[in-house]
Amino acid sequence: MLQSGNVEQKTEECLSPHHQDSGVTKLAPSLSSDSQEKSSTMVLPSTHSLRLKYMSLGVLVLQTTSLVLTMRYSRTLKEDGPRYLASSAVVSAEVLKILACTLLVLSENNFSVRAMNQLLKEEIVNKSVETMKLAIPAGIYTLQNNLLYVALSNLDAATYQVTYQLKILTTALFSVSMLGKKLGLYQWLSLLFLMAGVTLVQWPTESEGDSEQKVLSAGSQFVGLMAVLMACVSSGFAGVYFEKILKETKQSVWVRNIQLGLFGFVFGFLGMIMYDGQRVRESGIFQGYNKITCTVVVLQALGGLVIAMVIKYADNILKGFATSLSIIVSTVISYFLLQDFNPTSVFFLGAVLVIAATFLYSYKCQPANGSTIKV
Repeated sequence: MLQSGNVEQKTEECLSPHHQDSGVTKLAPSLSSDSQEKSSTMVLPSTHSLRLKYMSLGVLVLQTTSLVLTMRYSRTLKEDGPRYLASSAVVSAEVLKILACTLLVLSENNFSVRAMNQLLKEEIVNKSVETMKLAIPAGIYTLQNNLLYVALSNLDAATYQVTYQLKILTTALFSVSMLGKKLGLYQWLSLLFLMAGVTLVQWPTESEGDSEQKVLSAGSQFVGLMAVLMACVSSGFAGVYFEKILKETKQSVWVRNIQLGLFGFVFGFLGMIMYDGQRVRESGIFQGYNKITCTVVVLQALGGLVIAMVIKYADNILKGFATSLSIIVSTVISYFLLQDFNPTSVFFLGAVLVIAATFLYSYKCQPANGSTIKV
């Protein structure tokens, strides 16, 4: 449930590497040689940081693309038995996420079970008011995860990937209204590009086939579009709300995710009983599960945690590259392997606008005189 679009943007470091005091050059030769040795050792960390950035880029692209494509493939795969329940997959992902975060908290406490139990009791049970605040974003995240299954059951991966970037718009608007953030001129322009690009991607095109098939296709696309739009709104609100809570309290992000997971499990289980209770009683919770389904559950559960761990090495430009590459890879695989997508010139134009918007939104205009411009 941690998503890259919901993490607060990091400020860019623009200081020159030669900002040291000029008086250093007047030191004794022995001291200057020491400084040269120190400067030579600084090359390794910078090279290591560069490698971590490119590894982060690969991980972000792999996680984003693989989740969308495997989820789409699992929802369109034709099998003899019953298809797996989306609500069951959401509940399974929450359980897996709780277990993963528990292991991470255990590692932070030097693998001391007693220290971990004391920490969880202090942060979750004793601070019940703070814990209850997370019920709202947890419920919204659970709704969002179910909506993503609905969306990818009705939209191809490429169209979904581009349309889902509207979460940038909803996150920006909620950040302005709830956190009082100010957007710059380039960010407002990027939001306009984003809306124009998504509109072009969703623009209806002439398709071959009989009229009944066209009506069914249009109806399915409309359901998928509504699911994506609702997921974007819920993602934006829940992300900003969660960011506000993190700013108010100093707590491990893994503990927060355990709290979110507990509420998510409860809400997801109740939703599964309400909407799929009859099918669960007939064929069980894990009906239709296979290797693809298990892969989807693992990617959904651990995807946000992976992003949270690598995001500190990925700046805004790198995240823009990851989004762009993910859209391109999803488009290529949808066309050549899944064969459920026929790109048009209008789609390509819209995709280019969305990709440009992701870069423009993270661009920060910094005047040479050091002054800032607020719009």
